[in-house]
Amino acid sequence: MLDAATLDTIATQVAEAQAAPHTMPKLTDDFPGLDVEGGYDVQDRLLARWSADGRELIGYKAGLTSKAKMEQMGVTEPSFGILMRDFVDCEGSVIPTGGMIHPRVEAEIAFLMKDELAGPDVTIEEILDATEFVQPAIEILDSRFEKFKFDLASVIADNGSAARFVLGGRPRRPRDLDLRTIGLVLERNGEIAALASSGAVLGHPAEAIRMMVSWLHSRGRTLPAGSVVLTGGATEAIPVEAGDAVFARFQDMGEISVRFA
Repeated sequence: MLDAATLDTIATQVAEAQAAPHTMPKLTDDFPGLDVEGGYDVQDRLLARWSADGRELIGYKAGLTSKAKMEQMGVTEPSFGILMRDFVDCEGSVIPTGGMIHPRVEAEIAFLMKDELAGPDVTIEEILDATEFVQPAIEILDSRFEKFKFDLASVIADNGSAARFVLGGRPRRPRDLDLRTIGLVLERNGEIAALASSGAVLGHPAEAIRMMVSWLHSRGRTLPAGSVVLTGGATEAIPVEAGDAVFARFQDMGEISVRFA
């Protein structure tokens, strides 16, 4: 357990690495006492800083929710992070890579919530009832850690490598789809980079929200109505660089694209 002053120091280090992008060693190298709970305490400090700067929290993201991502990153449990309004880019955007270190993309399903969810044991059915619609998303990740190497506590403190995200395709009512079997194709520069089914995310993407609401409850919070929730990539994250065009197809949910410059 780290004291408040040390957690403040870590938050400052992370905030500076994100604001003027530069790499840093994984945080547990310099702060071996940092654990998962401490990583979330750092996130809380980041949120307080960003809110004080006038930035707006609009939702949450789940990460490391598929077997492929867990194996890629060498972890065994999902993580959660925060989404600020200025993380959002429009569908078809040209996204500059100059402010990123290790940009990677993954295709995932976003939930837009119409009702608040709270408590330690919400059900999948309650989540579907509370969802306005589901929508295709591309998340752009950018780890600030040297050589893209980190452990779970460190990546949580770095807000789950959150950088940007894009919503697109066709919004659909969640009960109009079988969300366990949506096929996803992620293309980079016209070539297939990844194939997946939505069920790769914990068997059902709403399971990521169920775990998220329980996590929020453990920290005395709820998932507010109006929140955007990214449920996590079904495949490994795909590296991108300036000049790349990324296109994602979602079965029965349409298409979404971004370019990098």
